[in-house]
Amino acid sequence: MSDLTRRQMLGLMASAPVVALDGHADAIRRALEAAGAAVADRRTRGAQFQPRFFTAEEWRSVRVLVDLVIPRDDRSASASDAGVPEFMDFMMLDRPQGQNAMRNGLAWLDRESRTRFNAAFADAAAAQQIRILDDIAWPDRAPEALADGVRFFNMFRDLTASGFWSSEIGIRDLRFMGNTVNPQWNGCAEEALRKLGVSYGDEE
Repeated sequence: MSDLTRRQMLGLMASAPVVALDGHADAIRRALEAAGAAVADRRTRGAQFQPRFFTAEEWRSVRVLVDLVIPRDDRSASASDAGVPEFMDFMMLDRPQGQNAMRNGLAWLDRESRTRFNAAFADAAAAQQIRILDDIAWPDRAPEALADGVRFFNMFRDLTASGFWSSEIGIRDLRFMGNTVNPQWNGCAEEALRKLGVSYGDEE
């Protein structure tokens, strides 16, 4: 576990949000398509995406927060590069039952930042933002007074992971090898079969 980077760990965690969103596969697909189209449009026309759910202040916080969860690094682009904020905006419209948790959580984050640092979360220094997240990212050691923040951040982190690793950028980051034609499949390697104690001649 100590050899895993934060990005790799979140990649492994991405399967959990997918399970949690079981039954919403169509919504996720539509959200990803909408986010991809929004990002492409923004890049080709230089247009600024206009969120339909998030307020302007919430949108600033969302864009900062997703990149704190999955920042740009030497391996891959950031969550905002992958269109995760756009994905979230669509998901909030498509799944209105999650709207209150998102809106209240972002308001909590701003209040906490103003209380501690006299600045909205999006305007706080990076080190200050990380201090808040460090206090709510680990449920087992977070104080009860921060329980609302813990619940919000767990939800937000899961949604960020789902959006990022379902995007084109995220799939490249995972180095996913599927969905490609293999014209010559010779079966499982003999060494692997021996390790499992099975062979193609075995019957069920």
